[in-house]
Amino acid sequence: MLYQAYQTQSDLMSPFRLLAQGSSAALWMNKTEGSWLRKLSSSLEVFSRMRLTHTRPAFGITAVQVGSRELAVTEEVVLSLPFGTLLRFKKECPSDLPTQPPLLLVAPLSGHFATLLRETARTLLQDHDVYITDWNNARDVPLREGVFGLDDYVEHMIRFIETIGPGAHVVAVCQPCVAALAATAVMAEDDHPAQPRSLTLMAGPVDCRVNPTGVNTLATSKPIEWFEKNLISHVPFPHAGHMRRVYPGFVQLSAFLSMNLDRHKKSFRDMYQYRVEGEVDKDQVLQQFYDEYLAVNDLPAEFYLETVEKVFQTYDLPLGKLSYKDRIVNPAAIRRTALMTVEGERDDICAVGQTVAAQDLCNSLRPHMKTHHVQTGVGHYGVFSGKRWNQQIYPRVRDMIHAHSD
Repeated sequence: MLYQAYQTQSDLMSPFRLLAQGSSAALWMNKTEGSWLRKLSSSLEVFSRMRLTHTRPAFGITAVQVGSRELAVTEEVVLSLPFGTLLRFKKECPSDLPTQPPLLLVAPLSGHFATLLRETARTLLQDHDVYITDWNNARDVPLREGVFGLDDYVEHMIRFIETIGPGAHVVAVCQPCVAALAATAVMAEDDHPAQPRSLTLMAGPVDCRVNPTGVNTLATSKPIEWFEKNLISHVPFPHAGHMRRVYPGFVQLSAFLSMNLDRHKKSFRDMYQYRVEGEVDKDQVLQQFYDEYLAVNDLPAEFYLETVEKVFQTYDLPLGKLSYKDRIVNPAAIRRTALMTVEGERDDICAVGQTVAAQDLCNSLRPHMKTHHVQTGVGHYGVFSGKRWNQQIYPRVRDMIHAHSD
């Protein structure tokens, strides 16, 4: 009922938003700064943008600077599965350019699309052959494709790494750190020839018992049955995933918005003011942020509930109880994959200590194969985007990866 009510409201508002968007464009032809027509146009434009979308935005990575050369970049689908795609950012490399190590960037499946890591991927592209996990919107996956739980997520990761082949490196950001560690451990225990050369875990909830945050407290405040009863809905008609059980992206986004409501209100007021005053660059920065932030991705119910329970409530991985297809995941089996963990000093989503816990779990690795970095002055998103990611974190990640490449 929750999803159907949201869909009905969205359908009813859609004509008004389209009308506002068209009217705004027509009125904008009056260029007089501060005029009432310009103010009305700005109001209509802001109103038309206060909406959720359910389609992945474009990555928009068409070129990358490699040394002194700018190389064209195209997106290439390497492996397409019902719930996710292995996407490659293929560079048009000249023959004299040294071969760059292949790298799988594992994006979260947590209410937003993989494009949330657009800048992370753009930076990594300078020195690596970058692939990314492009997770599909569950509401677009027909019921005939079956369910998608935590085991399936780990299996997808293994298949993606296999497809890239021996010599690959893995960088997991936030939520998928547990699954990335599990996939690496399973491949190590099987002595898989494509087990990663290195694994970088960035701001991920490996052990949520350490320095619990508000997110951790919320996850443990209710039994898992409460989450299933109150947060899981069926996809309404006419979407391809009609009747699939999902954790709707709009529910998660609503929670995120409510946590910083005053800040978001101010951002939309600023967007209006920038348009009125003709500050186009500032207006576009805010528009681009909210185009991404308001694009929501529904999660398969099984994956969401298993993640909440096993990662945030019962701490299966650090307690040695996490299983993959009825076998216990054993991080101590990892002996040939170098490990790097990265945390942000001010991270209020995944606190300092939660990610570095992976270092103790991988106790068979020799000391020279382990690296840890705490970045001062950054919160959660600063670990993988922004100035400090580019100037201080990325060089360390790059050097570790290249040190463990052929």
